[in-house]
Amino acid sequence: MTAYIIRRILWNIPVLIIVGFITFGIAKLTPGGPFDTQPERRQLSPRVEAILRERFGMDLPFWRQFTRYMFLDIVPDPKTGEWKIQWGAIAGNLGPTYSSRGARTVQQELFEGTPTRPSKFYYSARLGVQALIFAVVFGIPLGVLAALRQNTWLDYLLSLSSTIFVALGTLITSLILVIIFAVILNWFTVIPDWNDPVKPWILPTVALGTTSMAFIARLTRSSVLEVKRQDYIRTAQAKGLAGQVIVWRHMLKNALLPVVTILGPALAGLITGTLFVETIFQVPGMGRTFVDAISKRDYSMIMAGSLIYVFFLGIANLLVDIAYGVLDPRISYK
Repeated sequence: MTAYIIRRILWNIPVLIIVGFITFGIAKLTPGGPFDTQPERRQLSPRVEAILRERFGMDLPFWRQFTRYMFLDIVPDPKTGEWKIQWGAIAGNLGPTYSSRGARTVQQELFEGTPTRPSKFYYSARLGVQALIFAVVFGIPLGVLAALRQNTWLDYLLSLSSTIFVALGTLITSLILVIIFAVILNWFTVIPDWNDPVKPWILPTVALGTTSMAFIARLTRSSVLEVKRQDYIRTAQAKGLAGQVIVWRHMLKNALLPVVTILGPALAGLITGTLFVETIFQVPGMGRTFVDAISKRDYSMIMAGSLIYVFFLGIANLLVDIAYGVLDPRISYK
């Protein structure tokens, strides 16, 4: 198990490099730059822009820009003048933000909070984890219930509801929740108070988790129906085992394998921020930051968004593979 985990972690390194190269290339090929795509800021003179481009290494060849950002660069120490190694993104240094003209780093922008407010990463990560827990806790039981009551009114109701929520998506679901619970019923405020540890999290968690919950419910139903027809289930029923024992010990473990497969990408996507939900509910997370970075050509922030997503995707998929072995002992890690 330990050797398998180490191999999987090491395999994530070339994946990060390839994704970083593709993202960096697309960002550089896109017209415009970080110093001419912000109309709200005073236009820079050609001389100042040239100084900034040289400061950020934008006058270097493409391969040099990528290697110094992704791997390392040898730079002089501003105090002693001695040359030293400056590690890149592969070592956790995501670089300065172009939108701040280098005054702040990506780490400070995403991972540092204030005495009164946590970091943007905290808001996105907490919201994503809460939404996934909500989706799993409600989606799996509803899917199992629909499968066990196949072709009954309950099955039709659950299937119809899950289809509607999948079709609506997070944007429409968020707007509906705001209109009903914040405007009509006035149970929540339109402008949330994030100093409250519970109340402002409820609506965005439900909005973000509802679509995933509906998808998980549909997938669970289909998987349970398939497992339900297997010979070993009929054998367990013929032996006279209790219905709950058959469902929880024999049926659900095998039926959950397809469900667990989608949880990895779902978790990575939810943690790195969902623009619609964070915008509608004014969540101070990473979603808006990454979208703004694209419009401003903030290359280091764009790269950070891609690398953070791939990093969490790799970790989540590793956890999924480990969960396979827990659910099905026949799966080997060798």
